[in-house]
Amino acid sequence: MPLLIACFIAMWTLYLVIAYAGGGLHPDTLEAWTLGRNFAFGYHKHPPLMGWVAASWTSVFPLSDWSLQLMAMANAGLALVFVDCVARQFVTGHKRILVLLLLMLTPAYQFHAQRFNANSVLLATWPLATWCFLRAFESRGAGWAIAAGCATALAMVGKYYSIFLVTSFAFAALAHPARRVYFTSASPWISAVTGLAVLSPHIYWLATTGASTFSYALTHANGNALSSLSEVKNFLLGLVAAISVAAVVWVFIAGTRLKQFPADFAAMNSGLRLLFYVAIGTIVLPVLTSLALGTDLPSLWALQGLFLFVVLIVCGARYPIERFYTVNVTVIVSGVALVAVLVAAPIHAVYRNINGYEEGRNLYQQAASELTRQWRELTGEPLGAVSGDDALAFATAFYSPDHPHYARTFERQYDWGLPRKAVLDRGWAALCFQGQDDCGRWMEVVSSHAGNFVRREFTVQASLWGRHGVRRKVVALIVPPRANGVLPVTAAQDFSASKRGLE
Repeated sequence: MPLLIACFIAMWTLYLVIAYAGGGLHPDTLEAWTLGRNFAFGYHKHPPLMGWVAASWTSVFPLSDWSLQLMAMANAGLALVFVDCVARQFVTGHKRILVLLLLMLTPAYQFHAQRFNANSVLLATWPLATWCFLRAFESRGAGWAIAAGCATALAMVGKYYSIFLVTSFAFAALAHPARRVYFTSASPWISAVTGLAVLSPHIYWLATTGASTFSYALTHANGNALSSLSEVKNFLLGLVAAISVAAVVWVFIAGTRLKQFPADFAAMNSGLRLLFYVAIGTIVLPVLTSLALGTDLPSLWALQGLFLFVVLIVCGARYPIERFYTVNVTVIVSGVALVAVLVAAPIHAVYRNINGYEEGRNLYQQAASELTRQWRELTGEPLGAVSGDDALAFATAFYSPDHPHYARTFERQYDWGLPRKAVLDRGWAALCFQGQDDCGRWMEVVSSHAGNFVRREFTVQASLWGRHGVRRKVVALIVPPRANGVLPVTAAQDFSASKRGLE
């Protein structure tokens, strides 16, 4: 099992390195790293776990694309480790391996995982919390109860969507025939107290900062009955599509034995029945919430829960799985990975080098380097703060050798507010792609308040393995730092030229 998971991490990290060669990191990953640069018990857009993970990782590994791609796949690999911990509660041998192989045929552990953000960080926390809950319910021991409380709290600081997992634990415990034994023991109350204790620093942060993460979450609750029905339909279809390949493979494995499913379901053991209630809760509760409150409900929010259904189907089958099938599925999984690395990844890289990305990620590093060069040429100092288009600002913070700080406060991330005077006095720069109207208008407003500024435009071009690719224009606004209230001579000259429209 360790070898299987290690090979999975290695192969799909290699895929990401090739497929996104010259492509830059996804803005969500860059945002996670940006958040984690300043440790806090909460951030104004998302709960803090993704920032903590990114900061911890980059304190050991270098700041590079391959490093954070490895981080994303290591998170997926850790998720499979915890899924295996759940599966081995019920089965051994080929079925235990088959659970992981089927999950490797879903997009959740490769393509969803590579976009490291508040959603993908739940890939590992959900199976960990589920494993601890199963053990706490079964053993009713203090150790597992404490572990369940800690793991559940960890899932909550990953994303508040985890409230559906926590509520599903409560629902499963109440629906299970052994509920009286469980709730009359100390186990659930130890878990609850432990979870609240672990969450208390984040709860305190929410109470003292205005709970802006809740405000951001509530921006998704702006629909009506008709839009909610559409969201629910797409949510369910998306999950079915995500698990469809694994389902087809299982159909071939089970063959005529599929007709035993009703009998197998009726004979399901106590632990699997508990897991069944959890799985149902993680689907039904979001659907009911969306219908009641009119919230958005993308299926990618629930991909981390697919393991529940795979474990139930494979472990709930009372017939043995022959080695022949396990070997064949291993060959299929290996073949998919090899085709992805050797064929799909180079094609993807070449295509994106020519056609680019909507967010312009294959131009991030070039834009960051050029802004840093012009800033140093103008001021003779390291670049300290950057803002503008969020994706470009996150990228500049990551790719620039000066690693400037993201200057916009996250609670005003979408307000296009003016930078504080103290920020401008210390020196500040902003970037937009040409054609980003909101960002361009914001630059005009900042220019009128900044006093001294330099506006530059330059063209950046993608490059892959020596071949030039897509080009885009970038607009930069530079406010040089004040030295005792006096603008440096070179900056003043450039500022004058800018005011005359000669730049």
